Parts: sequence; structure tokens; C-alpha cells
Amino acid sequence: MAGLDHPVSTPEPALRRWLLKGLQRPEGLVGGSAEEQPPDHQHSWWQVMCLTGVDYFSTLGYQPGIAALAAGALSPIATLVLVALTLFGALPTYRAVAEQSPHGLGSLSMLERLLPGWRGKLLVLFLLGFVATAFIVTITLSAADATAHILHNPFVPHFLSTWQVPVTLVLIAALGGVFLAGFSEAISIAVVLVAVYLALNVVVVGVALQHVLVAPNLVTSWQDSLTADYSSPIAMVAVALYVMPKLALGLSGFETGVAVMPLVKGTLPERIKGARKLLTTAALIMSVFLISSSFATTVLIPAEEFAEGGSANGRALAYLAHLYLGDWFGTAYDLSTIAILWFAGASALAGLLNIVPRYLPRYGMAPDWTRAARPMVLVFTVIAFVITLVFGAEVEAQGGAYATGVLALILSAAVAVALSAWTRRTIKAAVFFGAVTLIFAYATVANIIERPDGLVIALLFVLAIVVISLVSRATRSTELRVTRITLDETARRFINEAGEIYLVANEPHSRDAKEYVDKAREAWELHRLRTKEGLLFLEVTVPDASEFAGELRVSGEERHGFRILTMQSTTVANAVAALLLHLRDLTGKTPHVYFHWAAEGNPIGALLRYLVFGGGDIPPLTREVLRQAEPDPARRPVVHVG
Repeated sequence: MAGLDHPVSTPEPALRRWLLKGLQRPEGLVGGSAEEQPPDHQHSWWQVMCLTGVDYFSTLGYQPGIAALAAGALSPIATLVLVALTLFGALPTYRAVAEQSPHGLGSLSMLERLLPGWRGKLLVLFLLGFVATAFIVTITLSAADATAHILHNPFVPHFLSTWQVPVTLVLIAALGGVFLAGFSEAISIAVVLVAVYLALNVVVVGVALQHVLVAPNLVTSWQDSLTADYSSPIAMVAVALYVMPKLALGLSGFETGVAVMPLVKGTLPERIKGARKLLTTAALIMSVFLISSSFATTVLIPAEEFAEGGSANGRALAYLAHLYLGDWFGTAYDLSTIAILWFAGASALAGLLNIVPRYLPRYGMAPDWTRAARPMVLVFTVIAFVITLVFGAEVEAQGGAYATGVLALILSAAVAVALSAWTRRTIKAAVFFGAVTLIFAYATVANIIERPDGLVIALLFVLAIVVISLVSRATRSTELRVTRITLDETARRFINEAGEIYLVANEPHSRDAKEYVDKAREAWELHRLRTKEGLLFLEVTVPDASEFAGELRVSGEERHGFRILTMQSTTVANAVAALLLHLRDLTGKTPHVYFHWAAEGNPIGALLRYLVFGGGDIPPLTREVLRQAEPDPARRPVVHVG
């Protein structure tokens, strides 16, 4: 928009140009219009489901093994509890999220709307730490499990068996390298990967169940183990509920399912319907595979093989594929698993690159370069390296951190849906989703108590996000922070009829005749401005100072014989500066704005009021915003203070 951008033509280093290639303008990140613009290419819901599936279905690569380690012989029953929670808890929750947040912003956007102002934004910042945990650990865990499938393959040289960390780092580096080169997520790749992977899993699980059927003694042995360890079915269910949080990795993919909603073809109602089909179909497919694979692997694989160093550690189904179908089929299964795990990391990285521009820059809580993909790819890749080194690229060791992130996301979605139902006075839905919230709260807390490393990682992310956000908000506070300015017909008439543009800033209170008469008298006493010189009162109100930027709509009105321009903005000083620049470019005249000094006080307090409430010591702040936006003093609007 004219008057809001004054780039200085200076040559950029080649590296900087390459890193910042594709940097989007801030205007595209605020105001809400981006939500309503569908992507260039949309697809049928089942194709988009495959994009979700690379995250969701790929957990079959490690979920049965982790379930066996967590629950032992009780693994199938614990998995049944997880499936019940999936179908009757997570699925209804995210079907509601799909309806109420159909533009792909998910449950965080719902919470932001339900809790306006700083409360909602601080909650989003906190939850972003858990989002980052879930997505980053998806990358590291998937790469570690892909490495396990590589190193345990019989065709791979034995001396590489101790190279778990180096190979995992290479896979993560390759993922980052592809994104740096300009990776574009292709649904066609996801469709092929998911179709091949699920087909191979049907074969492996089918053959495994066949071996179970022809060897009933294995089932009898499993049943004897259960009755020896547990006194009654009630005790089994109780223990299954206790260990269920450790199995929460099998719930991943729901947040991704709503994030990809804009890719579903059709109108908004059709998109919501397609997203619900997507979520339901994926949950049903995964539930069948979770139950069958857990039962088959628990019955057929010796317990010691699941442990660290065992042949089934992190690759239970691959173990069965090699055992019953031969090394060549097993290798094909390994390759399919490695491919979908790698693509799950790609999906997670794409999700991170999508989330950061949607929230932090819009809050003014991230440096400008975070809107470019390549610098963020480097940041996330380095973080993934660190987490891989900390956990030694062990799949089971990262399970707690991953489960913490996944459960926190689902818990936030359940809270959002329950609050939404309560505000809409749909009591039955509020009670149901309130109960779902309590269940996921238990699962989250239990997982954190059992394995606090996930909480530690999430809190480190939260701390980093909050510190960076506050510093960034402070350093970016003097940007114009206005995406667009529109004047109504009355405001345009006032400007066109004015000889010179003299704006007298007024903080509106009662807005009665006395207020404007007193303000006109003050303009004469301080600045020698007469009403007949065409002065205009300018009033700015701040409905929500927590927003960083937005559109400026200027309205004109006449009250008690005075002409007034009114507007709402996230901050007073920035809005006044943006309007002055706009009027300069619109009329070719140099606008003047007149203030009186604010009440005396601590300048630090004034600065904090400006950062938090959008007010503070307005005159010098307006002058500073103008100075940064317009480097040429001759073209800069004039600020007067009396």
C-alpha cells in the first residue's frame, strides 16, 4: 500500500537473498483474509487423508514394539483401550474442530477466539511449545525408527549396527536439505507411499494372524501369562488404563488432519464434510491395524526381542515380515517403512513451517526472517540434531516426549471444543467433551509423571518462544503495523475540503460538546490553531492491544459542529503515523498532527503501557514510527507537541 513501505535500495548478499527467497509480506499474515483463500490445488478427501496418513499410519513402524515394552503381555488389551479413546474421544473432538475451524488453523485458533486478548495469545504461545515438541520429535523419532529398519536389515553390513546416531543425523540432514532446495509437499507422493505401506501391512499382519491361528498353543501361552500376572479382568483393564498414556503415540495425526483441511476440494460445507470423512476413515483404518498388529506381535515375538538391542526393537512388524515372508519381502517392507517414516518427518517439518508464520509474526512475536522457509528449516534441523544426540537416536526413549506433545495437542483441542459447546449453551455436548477433556488430562499428567523428559523439552520450547516473542514484540513495536487503510465517504470529504491537513489528537471520553470545545480551545492555546482553519479531530480507540497489526478503517462524523475522524487500531501511535503517511500520498500535502504532552510519569512505565495496552507516551512514539517509516525528513509528516 502506498505510504506504508519505503524500501531502501541496497544490494543484498547472495546468501541472504537465497535464505530469504519466498519471504512473504506481513500483509498476507494478518487480518484473517489468508484463512479464506483456498490453496491453488485441492484434492479429494481420500487423497488428503493420505497426507495425514504419512504421520498417522507411519506410527505402525514403532507403535507395536513400544506397546509391548510398556504393557508386556497386556499390550493387546491396552491397545483396545487406546482404540476406544481414539474412536470415542479424539475422533469426536477433532470432528468438532473441523467444523468450527475449517480453514486449517486447528484447535489453537479456536482457543485464541474463545479467549480474546492477551489471555488467548499467551495460551497459544504456551501451547506452541507442545506443538513444537510434537512435530520436532516426530522428525527425530521417525528418523530414528527409519534408521532401525535400515541397520537391522540382513543385507546391511553388520559393522554399521552401532551407527544409529550418525545414520539418523544423516536422514535428518537429508530432510533439511530437501526443504532448503525447495521441497513442495506433493499429495501424489503421499498417496503412493500410504497405499504401498498399508498394502504391505495387510500382507504382514494377515500372515502373522494366520500363524497365530495354526498355532493355538501360542494363544494359550499368552492367556496363561495374563492369568498368572493379573488376578481378574478388572485388574487387567485397570493396568491397561494405567499404561495407556505410554501408548499415546498411536493418537498422532489428528491435528495434522485438521491442518490439511484447506486442501480438501469443494465449498466450505463440502470441505468440512470431507474432513470428517478423512478423520473417521483414518481412525478406523488405524484402529484395525493397531489391534491386529498388537495382538500378532505380542503373541508371536519373544519378549526379549522388543528390548533395546533386540531384533524387534522399534520394528516389530518388520521382524515378522522377515521371519515369515523372507528377507526379500522383508526388505521391501523395510524400504516402504523407511520411506513413509521419512515422509512423516517431511510432513512434520512442513507443519512447523506452516504454523510459525500463522501465529508468531502475526503477533509481532517473531523476527521478520521467520516468515521465510529456509532460515526456519535450518533452525528446526539444528534442534532436531540436538534432540537426536540427547536421546541417542533411541526410538523408545523418545516415546515419552512424543506422547507428551501429542497428548497436549489433543487435550487443548478437547478444552477448546468443550469451551465452545459451553459458550453456545449446548449442555450435553459440553458435558461429553468435558469428560473427554478429563480423560486426556489424566493421560497427559500420567505421561508427564512417568516420563518428564517430554515436559522438559516442551517447557524449553515454551521458554524460548516466550523470550523470543517478547524481545521481538519490543523491537518490532515501532513498525507501522497496518496492513491496509480505507476511508469512508465522509472522511474522504473532510480531507478533500480541508485546505491543509491539521489533525488534533483527542482521547475520546464522554464525546459531548464540552469535550470538543475544550479541545478546540487547547488547540488554540498550545498551537494557535483556529477551527475555521479546517482542523480535524482524530480519535483512535484500541479494542485489543494484543493484536500486532490489522486493517485501519477511518470514519468521518460531525458532532457538535466539529469534524472528527475516528478509527480503531491495535495501537495509537502506529495508527496515527500510518494514517499521516497515507494522507500524504493521497493528497500530496504534508499532514500535521497536534498532541498535548501526556501526564508526567516514569518513561519505562509509559513504554510498558505502549507494549501491552497500545497507549503510553503517544507523541514521541508517533514521531519515532514516522522516522523509521520515512527516512526523508522533507517528506515526513510533522508531529507537534504542546
